[in-house]
Amino acid sequence: MSKLSSTIAKAPLIGPVALVAYRTRMALGYFFRPFSDVFKWLVKSKETANFTYDLEELNQRYLASMIAGIFNLQFNKVMDLFREIEEDVEFKEHIAAATAKSDWAFIADKEVRLGRRIGWYAIARAIKPRIVIESGVDKGLGSCVLAAALKRNTQEGHAGHYYGLDINPKAGYLLSGDYAPYGSMLYGDAVESIRDFDGVVDLYINDSDHSAEYEALEYKAIVNKLSEDAIVLGDNAHASDKLLEFSLTEGRHFVFFQEKPREHWYPGAGIGISFKR
Repeated sequence: MSKLSSTIAKAPLIGPVALVAYRTRMALGYFFRPFSDVFKWLVKSKETANFTYDLEELNQRYLASMIAGIFNLQFNKVMDLFREIEEDVEFKEHIAAATAKSDWAFIADKEVRLGRRIGWYAIARAIKPRIVIESGVDKGLGSCVLAAALKRNTQEGHAGHYYGLDINPKAGYLLSGDYAPYGSMLYGDAVESIRDFDGVVDLYINDSDHSAEYEALEYKAIVNKLSEDAIVLGDNAHASDKLLEFSLTEGRHFVFFQEKPREHWYPGAGIGISFKR
């Protein structure tokens, strides 16, 4: 029995009003910090969607442990890959400069906060994909993270190319400068772009229309274009079971990682990972 439960059990019976007050204080304690983080966000951030944040330290370590287990890597190696992108000065300076001069500068933060995308980076660095496709690009933060991974892979003798799919012809402005040679944008409907794509995909990331129906259509379109050991990441797996269903149907394994943002009111999304052994 916990100390609190023991205290309550030994205390005289309290009336219903006092009990409600006690239970209310207990419950609201879990909401106080997110509520205070709203005010910090209002002052420090300009974002209106696709919120960016860092992960809590323990949450980041859990992500590293999960990736290490799936891809047969050492835990410290995955943590090194996290630090590799988080401490990449050139990458950070590019994001800040490209954001400042973009048409979206009034709703985008220059600070680089990658959240779950450090997981995308570590996976791309670990599996050395030749072709990466991400559906749903928005500003292109994920695009640039993946291009940065491909850039380092290429320097190590493992060339790869990123393709971003987005219906918005202005999406992906961050995929520029030194990162442009490692990626291309394909504008139009994501499902149609997948059907028209001629290539074998090693890493596929679903992050476009977040309706479950459309997500399922993407997996149906991509399945026959995946390489034997391809990895599929679902950015909507915190709200949809479509990647799980896809994995079960195709005889693949599935795991899910839930984000815990640091000092941000948003409860976090996550990474669904579909893979074969």
